[in-house]
Amino acid sequence: MTVVSPTHDQSVADQMLAARRCRNALFILFSCTGLAVASWVTRTPAVRDQLSVSLSQMGMLMVGISSGAICGLLSANFLIARMSTRWVAGGGVGLLAIGMGVVGLGTWSQSLSVTTIGLFMMGFGMGAPEIAINIEGAAAERTLATPVLPMLHGFFSAGTLFGGVIGIGLAAINFPPAAHFILTAIIMLLAIIKAIPALPLNYGERHTTTDTSEHGSQAAQVWKDPRLWLIGIVCLAMAMAEGSANDWLPLLMVDGHGVDAAMSSLIFTGFAAGMTLGRFVGNGIVARSGRGKVIFFSALSCAFGIGLAVFSDSSLWAGLSVIFWGLGASLGFPLTISAAGDSGAHADKRVSFVALVGYLAFLAGPPLLGFVGENHGLRDALMIVLALLIIAAVLSPATRKLSSSSS
Repeated sequence: MTVVSPTHDQSVADQMLAARRCRNALFILFSCTGLAVASWVTRTPAVRDQLSVSLSQMGMLMVGISSGAICGLLSANFLIARMSTRWVAGGGVGLLAIGMGVVGLGTWSQSLSVTTIGLFMMGFGMGAPEIAINIEGAAAERTLATPVLPMLHGFFSAGTLFGGVIGIGLAAINFPPAAHFILTAIIMLLAIIKAIPALPLNYGERHTTTDTSEHGSQAAQVWKDPRLWLIGIVCLAMAMAEGSANDWLPLLMVDGHGVDAAMSSLIFTGFAAGMTLGRFVGNGIVARSGRGKVIFFSALSCAFGIGLAVFSDSSLWAGLSVIFWGLGASLGFPLTISAAGDSGAHADKRVSFVALVGYLAFLAGPPLLGFVGENHGLRDALMIVLALLIIAAVLSPATRKLSSSSS
């Protein structure tokens, strides 16, 4: 009979407690990110009016947030190796909050340059922390032996819904956007300060060696793994499905199906609610059915929803399509990140790789659809996403757990 020492029991208990504290802190950080995104999006009309800019100038402002996000994503691994996931995640979301405050000051002073700088800070504060938060979310998931990433992304969706409701309400009473942004930044900073101490000082796997050539060899091993590339393709498809709805769903309903603006907003809200619901109830479904099966049916659900929106001439069926679209898209991205985390050695590099693929799809996919849609219509443009989802369903077995026979 093997006797486990109290010291070992205490060590395991401490690890579990630390993982739960880290998970809760990550929930706070992702909620703050969703709150910031929704606060900005819902007040863009007021910002445009406050700054007295044209649509083309407003488009140039958007470049600030996109370029910041890309810079953040590409520099995330470098920063994690030198500053730890604690400071890239917590400090990065803190930068997002400060950037929102700077946008508020730029809006109040009617300064395009200050507003652009603030948006770049916001973008960077969304890009770099996304990688660090997903790395730690995948690590907590492995320690707790229970799905964490679906609910983690669910808190982002919940933050977006909450921020959207608040933003729409403040817009309805003509509350100044500058004051809205600054107050939101203060609330976020208070929450972030509370969350940071629970995050581990994890420098990725860099702390295990100082040999630069060995790190390069590890990265090369990860990049040469065919299974990881298959997971990346699935992640790209699911990210495209989510991002295309976030950016183009209201216009698709107005231009492609002739519904009015109010109804298109309601339909988009239905999609967001489906995303939130799917992510909060997804843990139990994944635990019972397995990750591979859930991703397979998620891709099919997304494809069915988009197919209704593309091929049906009925505005009613097109509106109902967001139920399948939202529920299907809800679990795809977080589950592919989870699959990357336990697909082999050097989990942090694997998560970084797949997360980068997904977030680049979020950033580059919608403009691609806009370009195709300009020439062929948004309904035809979504055929690209539909094709990717069929591929994702076929490749979904690559996301199964290595150590389990379950899907």
